[in-house]
Amino acid sequence: MTDPVGISPSELDQLPDRDTEETAEWAASLDAVTKAAGPQRAAYLMRRTLQHAEGAGLALPKLLETDYVNTIPTSAEPAFDGDEAMEARITAWNRWNAAAMVTRGSRFGVGGHIATFASAAWLYETGFNHFFRGKEGDGSGDQLYIQGHASPGIYARAFLDGRLNEGQLDRFRQESGGDGLPSYPHPRRLPWLWEFPTVSMGLGPLSAIYQARFNRYLENRSIKDTSNSHVWAFLGDGEMDEPEATAALALAAREQLDNLTFVINCNLQRLDGPVRANFRVVQELEGQFRGAGWNVVKSLWGSAWDELFQLDTKGALIRRLRDVPDAQFQTYATRDVAYIREHFFGAEPALAELGKLLTDAKIAECFHTSRGGHEARKVYAAYKAAVEFKGAPTVILAQTVKGYTLGPGFESKNANHQMKKLSGKEFRAMRDLLELPIPDAKLDEELVPYGHPGADSPEVRYLQERRAALGGPAPARRVHAVALPEPADRAFSALLKGSGKQEMATTMAFVRLAKELMRDKETGKRWVPIVPDEARTFGMESLFPSAGIYSPLGQTYEPVDRDQLMYYKEAKNGQILNEGITEAGAMADFIAASTSYATHGEPMIPFYIFYSMFGWQRTADQMWQLGDQLGRGFIVGATAGRTTLTGEGLQHADGHSHLIASTNPASLNYDPAFAYEIAVIVKDGLRRMYGPEAENVFYYLTVYNEPKQQPAMPAGVEEGIVKGLYRFREAANSPKLSTSLEQGGAPTSETPRIQLIGSGTAIHWALEAQELLAADWGVAADVWSATSWGELRRDALECDEALLRGEMRTPYVTRALEGAEGPVLAVSDWMRQVPDQISQWVEQDYSSLGTDGFGLSDTREAARRHFGVDPQSIVVAALAQLARRGEVPASAVKEARERYGL
Repeated sequence: MTDPVGISPSELDQLPDRDTEETAEWAASLDAVTKAAGPQRAAYLMRRTLQHAEGAGLALPKLLETDYVNTIPTSAEPAFDGDEAMEARITAWNRWNAAAMVTRGSRFGVGGHIATFASAAWLYETGFNHFFRGKEGDGSGDQLYIQGHASPGIYARAFLDGRLNEGQLDRFRQESGGDGLPSYPHPRRLPWLWEFPTVSMGLGPLSAIYQARFNRYLENRSIKDTSNSHVWAFLGDGEMDEPEATAALALAAREQLDNLTFVINCNLQRLDGPVRANFRVVQELEGQFRGAGWNVVKSLWGSAWDELFQLDTKGALIRRLRDVPDAQFQTYATRDVAYIREHFFGAEPALAELGKLLTDAKIAECFHTSRGGHEARKVYAAYKAAVEFKGAPTVILAQTVKGYTLGPGFESKNANHQMKKLSGKEFRAMRDLLELPIPDAKLDEELVPYGHPGADSPEVRYLQERRAALGGPAPARRVHAVALPEPADRAFSALLKGSGKQEMATTMAFVRLAKELMRDKETGKRWVPIVPDEARTFGMESLFPSAGIYSPLGQTYEPVDRDQLMYYKEAKNGQILNEGITEAGAMADFIAASTSYATHGEPMIPFYIFYSMFGWQRTADQMWQLGDQLGRGFIVGATAGRTTLTGEGLQHADGHSHLIASTNPASLNYDPAFAYEIAVIVKDGLRRMYGPEAENVFYYLTVYNEPKQQPAMPAGVEEGIVKGLYRFREAANSPKLSTSLEQGGAPTSETPRIQLIGSGTAIHWALEAQELLAADWGVAADVWSATSWGELRRDALECDEALLRGEMRTPYVTRALEGAEGPVLAVSDWMRQVPDQISQWVEQDYSSLGTDGFGLSDTREAARRHFGVDPQSIVVAALAQLARRGEVPASAVKEARERYGL
């Protein structure tokens, strides 16, 4: 049992009591108050004492929950800096046009959401008029994470502002053909307006935290002054159930991100019904955020409640509010006054007496509409408190009514999230409530009209003047074309030359390249290494002392390995983001860094290196978010493949990430086999993403932890590396080609031939199979390196699309293999679907081998034999293909199986 202060009796018993008599006197005083004035008065005095102690700087555990009232009382609200009546008219137009847009679109069956913005309209309008900095002023402006389902209201405001027209509003959710509006905030679809995709719920709050953190990173590294940038994340109370939504709360508090504000629209409803039917989500969220170290501001009740709280001299009202579950309060918003008098005020005599002092109109106003999130002054006070608070992030819990102003058919109804249109009668009632000058004749037309007071109206002038004072339109996305110079060639030269007799895994090859690129005088500081707590696994510990691990506090301790060369060095201006065990956090880091070219006009080059299995499988939703947000950079799946990671087993053995990655149109996916291929791919990636004609793509590379001798780059293969395929070794160049072949070991026209295509580490199995085929079976095999199955497929699909336009283009993979004799056998350390992506464009007979199924713990050799991808299995598969064509005896297949013990 824990006491209200947060210290259990057993913990108190461990603290020495230096004056037991004094302690007894305090306890007796509390008992006396409880007996004389009741337990509520005693609890009130205790909390006042704790509040006073906190203000005096005494170190005491904090209360995680306060009463169900506004944090800022009416008497403490600051003066409202604006014309409240004017802002009410602007908000009315926005409400109307948002509802009209979705209703008009419903005739096409494209859907849309009305109730969310209806509840949150004042949360946005107050920010737009008073707080959100635009991008035309100094610095980068503020970053706004708009709640996805509220997008119609943001479009409505852009229409009022003159940034959108009626035709565009009428193409809401109808984007084909151009000039339409995406359903939700999608930067890829509307890049001049939206900065952040947020409708994959839970990713918005996570990304907002890491964006605020990255802003500080840029500032602490002296790359960009972001001190005037504030991150605002608008969220739903139901959205906070997503694990990602609260995954990084402690990080935000630990790093004192007072440049961050969460605004949670607590309309008490999620998509199907109440968020916490039998509980109170506001109180739950308050405890969660306070416990994580956030500043919490509750804006729950509108000004109509002031009279009720003043009359509540016995605390009965506050007790009742603390007890009523959310679903019941939702019901009060839809019932008549008699029901409220009976079920709310009838709960205890003191409340019944209070209810007698209130008119029916007052009760109806309080319980049906009066919420803190619906009043400009309440919201303004909360926002001002948030931006002025120092030392911690702030969360604002603003209570609203879902569907507010849309009428009794919408307000607080469980189904309102799925309701897509208002009837003519409902629009008339809404017009009257909002006092909009829209004549009945217009409402009698087939389509409800959009409303606009005129481009030179007081409302529009006021709106534009407020935005001009705050630095221009919002939301807005701006891209400043800043091409980065190409790194010096010497950074790539070591990998191009090969490793000689030294063995090196491609994971280490990439890390060495990155280390060299980080030393580049022009662009080195722009590299952002990101790793989720396994830098040593990837051989990155050498970066610790040279680049430093970012920490806003620097290093306040002496590291245990300080006497070692590669000690664990943290620094305020550190370059490495070592995130701990959170791939989701590392991806959020990557997204913030990869879009800095737009958010801050500062292109950064992030590379995120992770355990291959825990990339796309775990965070594919964020990879999609990355593509939607037009991010650029390198994500690197290290220890890749299903058989290279010895001993780790099923949950670590990755054979499918390339398949998942192939579903993301923005991802350029490469599976390099050699160090020189990595050098060529990274160099080309820097050109494509950071050159004069930068593209909105990102690169995915898989690298392996299997040490191999790295050859020097052959001449003339750069194009093939980038495009995805080139011939690495012809059969005639096989070092151990059997002299049993004619003409001194060279294959002839009578020699059976096959084309072996391998990617990543599998090329080494193909090369060994090449030797076995020649030495044991007299078969000539050419070995090809497939650096990217995905890019080969992308090119082929583009050729297919061109054909529909009447253009004749041959896919690169078809041209590359043109004239290659014999069938094709593709092999990789991935599922067969990965190499099979190109099969339909290969003119030769095509077959593949792969690592389908679950992984297992064993040696590399045993795992490859298990999956049938080791060199001997490749030989048997190759012979089987040739036997089907009649080019080798069918008996050769059985003989090979027996010889190799398959």
